[in-house]
Amino acid sequence: MTRLKRWAREGVIFVVLIMVVMLGMDFLRAPKAPASFGSQPLQILNEQPLTLNEQSQQRPLLVYFWATWCGVCKMTTPSVARLAEEGENVLTVALRSGDNATLERYLQGKGIQMPVVNDARGDLSAQWDIGVTPTFVIIDKGQVIATTTGWTSYRGMKARLWWAQIRG
Repeated sequence: MTRLKRWAREGVIFVVLIMVVMLGMDFLRAPKAPASFGSQPLQILNEQPLTLNEQSQQRPLLVYFWATWCGVCKMTTPSVARLAEEGENVLTVALRSGDNATLERYLQGKGIQMPVVNDARGDLSAQWDIGVTPTFVIIDKGQVIATTTGWTSYRGMKARLWWAQIRG
């Protein structure tokens, strides 16, 4: 029984350490939203302009910064697309992934349908100080309320949107 208690205690310590490291990394890699991010006009591929303020007024918005060349994004993008298909409030920003036609071909080839802003030159990602792909930002009523970087599961994204909804 003593051995089991020791393993349990060490397991709890290990989990706490991992959580502290993950939260620390998220803090260090968190994007810096530009002052006027909410009113900046953005254009989804082949659609009308929109703003993050407009998109986040009714319910929290998940903004997903990703790239076609990003290995981790290849694992997270299908989950984000699934959220979009389920009707969640999602907007994605493709970083330096080619022109609109190239990006549309990529999405069609992967069978992905989700709203995408093409940041072909990386201007938008530079304004947000995005240093890691993928980066997830949750905005509610024009305010950034949560960010995370790196791999995140479908359930993790869903939980973050749910938490943003109930806290708002």
